[in-house]
Amino acid sequence: MVAAGDFKNGITVEMDGGLWQIIEFQHVKPGKGSPFVRTKLKNIITGGVVEKTFRPTEKLPTAHIDKRDYTYLYQDGDLYNFMDTETYEQIALSKDTVGDSLKFVKENDVVKLDSHNGDVFAIEPPLFVELEITATEPGVKGNTATNATKPATVETGAEVMVPLFVNEGDKIKIDTRTGEYLSRV
Repeated sequence: MVAAGDFKNGITVEMDGGLWQIIEFQHVKPGKGSPFVRTKLKNIITGGVVEKTFRPTEKLPTAHIDKRDYTYLYQDGDLYNFMDTETYEQIALSKDTVGDSLKFVKENDVVKLDSHNGDVFAIEPPLFVELEITATEPGVKGNTATNATKPATVETGAEVMVPLFVNEGDKIKIDTRTGEYLSRV
């Protein structure tokens, strides 16, 4: 349990049947009336953000989030299979749970699975990945006066905007949070 007076950014609490992470908080002591804590909370499963106020003595149960390294093995229909890197235990997750968090992840890459009470709710891919370009149009000579980009498909099937000088077969570095091209490798 954590009291509202002891809130810190990043703490995860259980409230209203959901898991909420504290994004911002502010202790307010008005001239008249009792003090309160104004917070901005993000639902870590749905991504929704709400603002809520608490009395400093209110207590909320803290939620223990387990983050473990798993190796992405393969996709079998609508199931994605992962293996724990420590215990070698395998787990299969549905397409609904995975979403598009694996669009830059190849087989045998290590990802983090976030779970609460054994239920996986999020997959964190590595921050940066190196992938090969499988399809792109050739750059047009003379069209390089500005920072022009073109679409390219990488080996996982995802599409990325790349500079005109990048060709098919090149390996590129991608930021998985934004899906942006960073450099050639």
